[in-house]
Amino acid sequence: MNGAHDLGGMHGFGPVVAEPDEPVFHAEWERRAFGLTLAMGAWRRWNLDMSRSAREQMAPAEYLATSYYEHWMFGLLRLLAEKGFLSPDELARVLRGEPTMFSGSAQVQDEALRPDGVPRMLQNRRAARRDDPVAPKFRVGEVVRARNIHPIGHTRVPRYVRGHRGVVAIDHGVFVFPDTHAAGEGTKPQHVYSVRFAAQELWGPEALARDSVYVDLWDDYLEAAP
Repeated sequence: MNGAHDLGGMHGFGPVVAEPDEPVFHAEWERRAFGLTLAMGAWRRWNLDMSRSAREQMAPAEYLATSYYEHWMFGLLRLLAEKGFLSPDELARVLRGEPTMFSGSAQVQDEALRPDGVPRMLQNRRAARRDDPVAPKFRVGEVVRARNIHPIGHTRVPRYVRGHRGVVAIDHGVFVFPDTHAAGEGTKPQHVYSVRFAAQELWGPEALARDSVYVDLWDDYLEAAP
């Protein structure tokens, strides 16, 4: 989706300023937002790509005026309402900052996250990787072009590379395809590649000739370049 969340390559937002000795969380509510998101995700009512897609539904002006974990809370509340954990009335009360008793229609499940399950969940790094015997569409060293597509819904192909040529540098293997996964249309496993784009290909002759940008892209985001 072409939304306010996809700011890569855009001008006017100022430099990225690194905060020295930046803490993991800047406030206690951020820690709680992170924990709540992980805990509710363990119910398996949605997947990671659905979570990202939910955050991207925030109105552009609001998205640009709010912080990282405010985006997380917006997405979590949206999913809680969609999946029956909150009624529309309860959600409206939460958004107005009013006290409420949560009834929720969700039943307790065995896979709900409990304290002893937190380490296992945090150590899971293979959720998106697949062992499906899917043949790669491209090979390392091949010249490819990022397809100039503008899908409705979640996607991981940034606007600034669409239509540009690059070279496949690494084949990372097979992963879940986020576009269909976010829409509840299956995992559609396929190869993910690290594609090297020359800076001048992306930004024009003003960019330094020696610079490059590496972007991880799925099979469906690419086409063979003539």
